[in-house]
Amino acid sequence: MGFPRNLGGSVVSTRKRPDREHPVATNPWPEQVCELSCPGAKQRASTSGTEGEGDRAGGKDGSVQSTLTVPMKRGNPPGGSPRRERGCREEAMRKRRPMESLEGKMKEPLNSGSVSTRLQRIAKMAREYRERAFRSLHHVIDLEWLHEAYRRTRKSGAVGIDGQTAAAYETNLETNLRSLLDRFKSGRYKAPPVRRVYIPKGDGKKTRPIGIPTLEDKVLQRAVAMVLEAIYEQDFLDCSFGFRPKRSAHGLLYHLREGLMRMKGAWILDVDVQGFFDNLDHAKLREILDHRVRDGVLRRMIHKWLKAGVMEERELWYPDSGTPQGGVISPLLANIYLHEVLDTWFESMVQPVLEGKAFLLRYADDFILAFTSGRDARRVLQTLPKRFAKHGLTIHPTKTRLVRFLRPRYNSPGQGEDETGHPPETFDFLGFTHYWGRSQKKNWVIKRKTARDRLTRALKRITAWCRQNRHRKVAAQHTDLCKKLDGHYRYYGITSNTAALGTFLWKVERVWRKWLHRRSQHSRMPWSRFRALKRAYPLPQPYCANYI
Repeated sequence: MGFPRNLGGSVVSTRKRPDREHPVATNPWPEQVCELSCPGAKQRASTSGTEGEGDRAGGKDGSVQSTLTVPMKRGNPPGGSPRRERGCREEAMRKRRPMESLEGKMKEPLNSGSVSTRLQRIAKMAREYRERAFRSLHHVIDLEWLHEAYRRTRKSGAVGIDGQTAAAYETNLETNLRSLLDRFKSGRYKAPPVRRVYIPKGDGKKTRPIGIPTLEDKVLQRAVAMVLEAIYEQDFLDCSFGFRPKRSAHGLLYHLREGLMRMKGAWILDVDVQGFFDNLDHAKLREILDHRVRDGVLRRMIHKWLKAGVMEERELWYPDSGTPQGGVISPLLANIYLHEVLDTWFESMVQPVLEGKAFLLRYADDFILAFTSGRDARRVLQTLPKRFAKHGLTIHPTKTRLVRFLRPRYNSPGQGEDETGHPPETFDFLGFTHYWGRSQKKNWVIKRKTARDRLTRALKRITAWCRQNRHRKVAAQHTDLCKKLDGHYRYYGITSNTAALGTFLWKVERVWRKWLHRRSQHSRMPWSRFRALKRAYPLPQPYCANYI
């Protein structure tokens, strides 16, 4: 039987099955009986209701046997009726039949309780029924849900094409959220185009396109992302760290170092996906979403966001593929896509056929593959482009490279040489350069330092800011510079990176003095005066914020 309509709860789809999973075999010989060995046969035979039943339970000499002779086609139970037997059979079939509705297992429907309670209930159902698709989820999004989504939305972000700020939206927050909820449930909501801007990429020579939605669109995207996140967090593998709750880039860096130390170095496959967010295949994404989410309202909303236009320099155009990088729901859709394309494929199909050990770590569309065997690494390097091309993605032919990152010999001088006599190579990942270095005990360990392109990009931003704000008061400049340095330390302040942080602080001080010196033709800032200014307005010293 199929699942009945769930009033208030989430319905999970499954394949229809017949009432009887295993048909009862008919007996070709009606008069044939079967003997069932039963330890309690003697007791049941002695307490039978009629003399005939006692005779059947006994032997020719009247003694009770150790087996019960039962006909293949059972009759009514003693003292029972056909209606009672039919009820017992139906009850047994209900126990053997798969669950008809998830709400039957729940004390309360999904749309009851607080937002956190509903999220926990959705996550529990997704964890228990991993092979089923949710068909009714949109009803959990109500006014309270939108209030929570608005609270989680960042208010200080850039504005969209309508120019509406969080302060203006909050002046009539209740009415705005009610209108948003009504348009979302009725299907009248139209996803506005995103505003295209470009930010520096790498060392600043290249730029990355970013799509900025409107504030109201961010709130609705956050509301839908909360539902999808509760489901897919139960499916995602431990190798994924990007844009997930209670996971961060520092956690990935820790696992990367620990894994490479256990393997005593490895062959690193540093992969670069060319324009991932711009080339994400919409049809493939819909197929992947079909496995878990089939709610019509949510799926229609996701389709509208994928087809929303892009406003760039007052020109509106509609892309055929990709998802705007900068949207609230885009990182989650990217994780869902790569979970199917890369994570599960590597775990279920690649790892079992490898000769040595290997592991995968991924942060959004950036990922690292480590192998103990160079032959395995080269085989995967040949297979990976075909796998990604099958799903509409392209591996960058020049930026993707195979790195020999093997631990040097203990007694090797200088930077060391591995067992093959080659010096160990380095690789950059998540803004850090990974290399082999000596510990205080003179052992070879993996160290990290700020990548050169990230350091150059950070200094260019500081230089541009000092040039544009040199007319402000020194106290105001000092306050903002302290915040910028603190943010830099919080990400790049990891174990073994103190020297790079000190270099960054030294260069920032020189840049600040340079533009204070050029405030006007009459106001100069010689080094003696700047040293006195530093004592009055000291900049924060480097510190290690993450011991990983």
